[in-house]
Amino acid sequence: QVQLVESGGGLVQAGGSLRLSCAASGRTFSSNSMGWFRQAPGKERAFVAAISWSGGIYYVDSVKGRFTISRDNAKTVYLQMNSLKPEDTAVYYCAYSLGGLNTRTAMNPESYDYWGQGTQVTVSS
Repeated sequence: QVQLVESGGGLVQAGGSLRLSCAASGRTFSSNSMGWFRQAPGKERAFVAAISWSGGIYYVDSVKGRFTISRDNAKTVYLQMNSLKPEDTAVYYCAYSLGGLNTRTAMNPESYDYWGQGTQVTVSS
């Protein structure tokens, strides 16, 4: 089992920044991949960004140039969010995959084996 704990969400004005963190514990492996999804009210959970164990990085088009995903070890991943917009408002979920990812699989929630509880990000206009 792997446990994921997100932190760093909050309320920010449009144009501001937030940094989300996700810490994994339990039976983690170095050959894992991690990602971020978000779910806005009334919408399905949607892919935001992911980083594979091999270093591959993937973003949804709407956040390219504004968000940056990074990791400092096999257990912690970050999402730096700049130039935030009201449409970025959502609950952000950290996800953990036991294997690698590619451009297609990174965006598929079924590629991930474990999920965090989520952290709320609210961007006011």
